[in-house]
Amino acid sequence: MISPLALPLEESPAAPNPGPSCVKVSDVCEIVYEQTKVKWLAESSYWVLVKPLTILLIVIVAMLIRALIHRAVDRLIKHTVADNESGGSLLRPFRNRLPTALALPAERRNQRARALGSVLRSIASAVVFTIATMLVLGEVGLNLGPLLASAGIAGLAIGFGAQNLVKDFIAGLFMLLEDQYGVGDVVDVGETSGTVEAVGLRITTIRDAAGVVWYVRNGEIIRVGNKSQGWAVVNIDVPVGFISIDQATAVLREAAAAVAEDPDFVDDFIDPPTVLGVEQITADGAVLRTTVKTSTEAQWRVGRELRRRLTEALERAGIAAQLTAARMFIRPAVDHNSDTGQGGPT
Repeated sequence: MISPLALPLEESPAAPNPGPSCVKVSDVCEIVYEQTKVKWLAESSYWVLVKPLTILLIVIVAMLIRALIHRAVDRLIKHTVADNESGGSLLRPFRNRLPTALALPAERRNQRARALGSVLRSIASAVVFTIATMLVLGEVGLNLGPLLASAGIAGLAIGFGAQNLVKDFIAGLFMLLEDQYGVGDVVDVGETSGTVEAVGLRITTIRDAAGVVWYVRNGEIIRVGNKSQGWAVVNIDVPVGFISIDQATAVLREAAAAVAEDPDFVDDFIDPPTVLGVEQITADGAVLRTTVKTSTEAQWRVGRELRRRLTEALERAGIAAQLTAARMFIRPAVDHNSDTGQGGPT
């Protein structure tokens, strides 16, 4: 009987040498492995050469896309500025498509166009670099699923906590798009009114007549009264007492017409001034209203000059003296010879 130990051992087949893990992923890795048959060298080429080049390509493409978007925005803003200077109306709201004399100044529209261009460039940069960052993290091997889920939950929590901030930004963006007001406008936003000194996406800076600077959040502005857009109407109410209304009307009409014909103010009037007539009746007599349509930037100086001229005209016509006399009354004389010192009229 032959012992099993005496039998010759059969040669076992050699264990296959597995290739690098990157062969099926990268052609460069496969080429290096076929040429060298060195596993670690092929895998090193994948992580040292292929991955960095892919990441670099992603960054370069992102920069190119960002540059193209910025160039397109700059061309749009440049075209808009040129259009505004030539009298165009690309960014003029429909309510501001007025005749040339009443249209907003080109510089105002240019400032608005540049502000919108800055916002568009910032949004484009944020979107492009966010996508590029996600692609780079994917190339590094980071699982984006949990990251995106965590970012979504964090974004939801931040959204609830910063909803006022988001509200301010959205309101500021629509304010720019709709051109509700700009730097230099005189506005009334409810709790304060004054001249706009700065306009941002989150805060509007207003300086009131007392010199106080107010920082108003755009999301808190419910309504805006803009006194510097288009044209303005100056209403002046003048008391004339109990005299002839026709006489007082003629005096006021002549004085207002003199202001409209004055070379220093003739360009400020859009329509000739009008004396509407009796606005109300008070204890002192009738009150006449004079109204004039003027440009927004000249409404205050025209109003002051018109009040001065109307006052002087009433004084020259003797109407002011009659109004003053009507307000005077005679106090009864006191008899100082009486015992009590309170005598009756003499």
